[in-house]
Amino acid sequence: MAETLTVRVIEREIQGAEVVVLTLASPDGAPLPSFSAGAHIDLHLGDGIVRQYSLCGSAHHPQHYRLGILKDRASRGGSLAAHALQPGDEVQISPPRNLFALEMSAPHSILIGGGIGITPMLAMADTLFRAGKSFEVHYCGHSREGMAFLAELADCHFSAQVQLHISDENGRIRPQELLTPHAAAGHLYVCGPEGFMAWINETAQGCGFSAERLHQEYFNREVETSGDSFEVAVPELNLSVTVGENETIVAALQKAGIKVKVSCQQGVCGTCLANVCSGEPDHRDEYLTEEEREDNDQILLCCSRAKTPRLVIEGFEYVKLK
Repeated sequence: MAETLTVRVIEREIQGAEVVVLTLASPDGAPLPSFSAGAHIDLHLGDGIVRQYSLCGSAHHPQHYRLGILKDRASRGGSLAAHALQPGDEVQISPPRNLFALEMSAPHSILIGGGIGITPMLAMADTLFRAGKSFEVHYCGHSREGMAFLAELADCHFSAQVQLHISDENGRIRPQELLTPHAAAGHLYVCGPEGFMAWINETAQGCGFSAERLHQEYFNREVETSGDSFEVAVPELNLSVTVGENETIVAALQKAGIKVKVSCQQGVCGTCLANVCSGEPDHRDEYLTEEEREDNDQILLCCSRAKTPRLVIEGFEYVKLK
């Protein structure tokens, strides 16, 4: 089972129209595990709900973790449960994990946040400023009333590097104009709605940004889970199943009466992580690091597949269906 920590909500504030900002601390006041800018945690919200949220506080102050969470009208329960948390409530979280790390050697960094996608950029800008690096922050939103952290950004130590792009005031961001001068060596970081990120990244590629200089946060991403059929064996259950061309391992196991514990179903949270005893995985996730992928001894069952005809797996959480 993945490691978890118990934390307590010590502050709660509503910013913008529907963003709750939560400050979390250890119940005994001890420092929380350190993290680097761009990191996220898994927030366990009960009833099997686990959601990933970026840490938006300074990485130089690990005494507290800070989250900004938008109330999602299409929520399956995650954001609504997070908004219900009150000071004094205790919740389980994962230790921080970073799949969106800064490249500190970059000559210039461009941070673009769309809506609640500004959250990781707050920690990133703080880190870059403290390191004396060249950077700029672009915060995009439809209206001022719906945007969180505006007062904070206007009065922070890196406020001179912040530009607001508010559709009903000064119009949408013009990415080509701001990206072209840095196309040769700059690094771009973008977080926001899927379509927004795709638009920014496509523009950056058109300007000449190479793939290794494009970075994006993968929450709420679309995952391609189809491919050739293969066999999955689970020795501890004395079970073998065939995973169809348009089927996930999770779905194939459920048809055989085994319900795998899952959460995001996008290969981000790590809830459905399993050990690989034999066979080679076809990794489709964003949870494992490149080094972990190369080891080929772990797999995310919600989205990844097999490069070999057969995989033997163990060590994942499940319940047997009646």
